[in-house]
Amino acid sequence: MRSVSDKLRAAAEPYLKPGETIEEVFIGQNRSMMKQILFGMIWNKGRLFVVTAERILVLHASMWTLHPKGVLAELPRSTRFGPPTGLTHIIQVNGRPVYVGRKFFKDIIAADGALEVPPVAA
Repeated sequence: MRSVSDKLRAAAEPYLKPGETIEEVFIGQNRSMMKQILFGMIWNKGRLFVVTAERILVLHASMWTLHPKGVLAELPRSTRFGPPTGLTHIIQVNGRPVYVGRKFFKDIIAADGALEVPPVAA
């Protein structure tokens, strides 16, 4: 049985450039937990973050199947997401909040950690 991460990676592959590989992948949503409780999940939209060595893609995704429906944004690889805090971490995409659950904090930390440049030995 494949993990959620494996399924997300497979779903994102059609959006990659030839030779591009995924470093990290995680999901978020356009509504906070409070809004979901108050208004339900009917208007909730998924966001699939695909981090490669060259760029970060943010894809529209179905909340039910996690299948991408198109590109919402392309961010520079130098973009930092964290550090993640609270129950959900907010990442701004095109001026709008995307809420990422605690389950994916390790992926946010790993994506940001890959930007760390090791010191050059003298």
